[in-house]
Amino acid sequence: MNLKEIREKETEHLKDELVEKRKHLFDLRSQAVTEKLEDPSQLGKTRKEIARMMTILRQREIEQSKKTEKAK
Repeated sequence: MNLKEIREKETEHLKDELVEKRKHLFDLRSQAVTEKLEDPSQLGKTRKEIARMMTILRQREIEQSKKTEKAK
């Protein structure tokens, strides 16, 4: 998933997907420990996707707080 696709999603949907990615990362880590992980690069890719999602969510949070400050 690229940055453009992440930005197009609604905040609630993005939060739900973030929870799913975190669960997936946990599963990948447990597979890595038991040596059943077929593609080790999935760990890095999943971590980067999580970081992208968290960055977009934080940007939206900052924008929202700026809007509320201007309204006051």
